[in-house]
Amino acid sequence: MNIHEYQAKAILAKFGVPVPRGEAVRTREDARAAAERLGTSVVVVKAQIHAGGRGKAGGVKIAHSPDEVGLIAERMLGGKLVTAQTGPEGRIVRRLLVEEGLDIQRELYLSLLVDRAARAPVLVASAAGGMEIEEVAKQRPEAIFREVIRPATGLQPFHARKLAFGLDLPPAPANRTLPLLESLYRAFLETDATLMEINPCVITGDGRLVALDAKVNFDDNALYRHPEFEQLRDFDEETPLEVEASKFKLNYIKLDGTIACMVNGAGLAMATMDIIKLTGGNPANFLDVGGDASEARVKNAFRILLSDPRVRAVFVNVFGGILRCDMLARGIVNSAKELGIRIPVVVRMEGTNVENGKEILLRSGLNFTVADGMKDGAEKVVALAGEAR
Repeated sequence: MNIHEYQAKAILAKFGVPVPRGEAVRTREDARAAAERLGTSVVVVKAQIHAGGRGKAGGVKIAHSPDEVGLIAERMLGGKLVTAQTGPEGRIVRRLLVEEGLDIQRELYLSLLVDRAARAPVLVASAAGGMEIEEVAKQRPEAIFREVIRPATGLQPFHARKLAFGLDLPPAPANRTLPLLESLYRAFLETDATLMEINPCVITGDGRLVALDAKVNFDDNALYRHPEFEQLRDFDEETPLEVEASKFKLNYIKLDGTIACMVNGAGLAMATMDIIKLTGGNPANFLDVGGDASEARVKNAFRILLSDPRVRAVFVNVFGGILRCDMLARGIVNSAKELGIRIPVVVRMEGTNVENGKEILLRSGLNFTVADGMKDGAEKVVALAGEAR
């Protein structure tokens, strides 16, 4: 789950991380009023969309009066912002963050994230703040500071000292490093975050460390512990089909291809997309119906897949464990009849009651192709979709 910058800063501030004063607004009038309340000679106006690279795309502007803030807000609100992360379709700007300007002396990069290889949170920092950390890692890997934080002992003072020395911080901000990291680590743990990124974390003229920008991602599997986060979700920033899929506990991500995939299990879904691509096709989506899918969930999955006008064929690739193959087959047949599926459907299934499942499909009299394995299924669905090499 992603949230906006202003929401991320509000969470960090709650845990004691220093952030600039600012307000989120939706209109020109509110933007101007917010600038007046800030009362600073420099005001920053920032477009709020779920994508990075806003500054390069014109989504971050500096103003020197409330009237200028109002004019900038008028131009930004309702406009389309295209960044490297949005793709050519861009995002409509519906919210702005009006924020005080700061006396910035240095820009740093700082983040906490879950490292699956280390099986622990990892503190990542760099003196190259304000830049894309991926590019820094490629071009100057030596500029990346990385420290594993063991869950059993948590964040320790030596972590802060190593970071301060590694980034060559002056005495004043170096002394403020430990309180900042302690607040950030507590926020990371207590919100079940998978990423908390401050880029840039700035050193001000009076030696303070301030989170000038912030990005927070939460673990979807832990959201049941944080019902208050549900109100932070911005459906305008999400793909409509992905929003619809989430209502039925379907893990769906829309892609650009023409072959829809329905799979149970994330690993199998990734392998399915890979083999479709290897065979010469292009997957239209990632869709994991889960190991405990019901007939109703299968029907809703088909409805969502067929809502994509680019889809020419469907590849159902399932290993029956908890989800028995005969139950899946009945769900497919009933869905095809109810939804009036006209495009080809290729089904590859293995596992519990697989022979019963195949028999149900073959006796249905509908437009199903039963595959003997993943490779056979991929070849058949690519040919039926008209994407064969």
